[in-house]
Amino acid sequence: MQYSEIMVRYGELSTKGKNRMRFINKLKQNMKHVLSIYPDVTVQADRDRAHVYLNGTDYQPVAESLKQIFGIQAFSPSYKVEKTVPAIKKAVQDLMTSIYQDGMTFKITGKRSDHTFELDSRELNQVMGNAVFDVLPQIKAQMKQPDVNLKIEIRDEAAYLSYENIKGAGGLPVGTAGRGMLMLSGGIDSPVAGYLALKRGVDIEAVHFASPPYTSPGALKKAQDLTRKLTKFGGNIQFIEVPFTEIQEEIKEKAPEAYLMTLTRRFMMRITDRIREERRGLVIINGESLGQVASQTLESMQAINAVTTTPVIRPVVTMDKLEIIDIAQKIDTFDISIQPFEDCCTIFAPDRPKTNPKIKNVEQYEARLDVEGLVERAVAGIIITEITPQADNDALDDLIDDLL
Repeated sequence: MQYSEIMVRYGELSTKGKNRMRFINKLKQNMKHVLSIYPDVTVQADRDRAHVYLNGTDYQPVAESLKQIFGIQAFSPSYKVEKTVPAIKKAVQDLMTSIYQDGMTFKITGKRSDHTFELDSRELNQVMGNAVFDVLPQIKAQMKQPDVNLKIEIRDEAAYLSYENIKGAGGLPVGTAGRGMLMLSGGIDSPVAGYLALKRGVDIEAVHFASPPYTSPGALKKAQDLTRKLTKFGGNIQFIEVPFTEIQEEIKEKAPEAYLMTLTRRFMMRITDRIREERRGLVIINGESLGQVASQTLESMQAINAVTTTPVIRPVVTMDKLEIIDIAQKIDTFDISIQPFEDCCTIFAPDRPKTNPKIKNVEQYEARLDVEGLVERAVAGIIITEITPQADNDALDDLIDDLL
């Protein structure tokens, strides 16, 4: 027997009241995006659950993709069976025989949404339970916590059998909590911050700062690859490349070395906030972890944050490096993050950055710069690319690989 569909159960969505269908429709859209790498798979969703129709596609990779999508509580692969008592009996017997192990207990849970079917739910349980005893006389029935709970659902078009219940990612469907701009470097922390924001339903757009020729095409591809890893949790992500060379050269030329990092981060925050405003985002998200580097002391955070009144969400702020690495490995971003490409935060990094920068001094150094002009030119030069779950930029990737 081959699985024909996967039945998906919703998580927190059951508590969403009048907004329930908005959440469900968003989850359906996200599932379609993530599963678009399987061209024959289709998705339908209603108030109670969603159905992923395999249409001949191998079940295992589709199940692995479903495990990552936020908003799914659990799912069960199902077999489609002709809607007649003899056909269902045979399928039940074949299935139970194939999975039976010594000492195993079972129960039948029948559900009849097609009320014209000849057996009601109680009769279905009894008839199919007896069919199991006919081929497995040694098996025991157990109503509470059996080893196998074989569910039989009679729908209009067919009968469906399932017995597995596979845990999903939980959380909320990506996009139901509004949009946030993720400041994505090439490091370990920011993709993890993005993942944690996605889990609570935030539709992230990845803002990445590039400073060619100081940063390479490899660094840009690395950031895009990290973004692609995040698409498996909720679908397509907009990748926003910001030209940052002019700003970094100006800061290096006109400001003291100890304040390079603080000034650089303040410009990044201003630009991200300007992009957020233009693209109707609600928050800024970054991968800052308290005390991990010089720019992430409380004093530095205060000096950098002072350029905006927009909420800045720092999902990993209280985690130590090992905790962050654990999540990075779990979501498969770690190996990409440790690729040795320089990013904007490291190319001009001073030997002794200021760990307690004074805002008065920062503002004095910024007075030497055309802050508004530099920000406007950077925002005007952004390049936006839609990153999808599938590797749809193979030709571009090959070109970049040739350049490295």
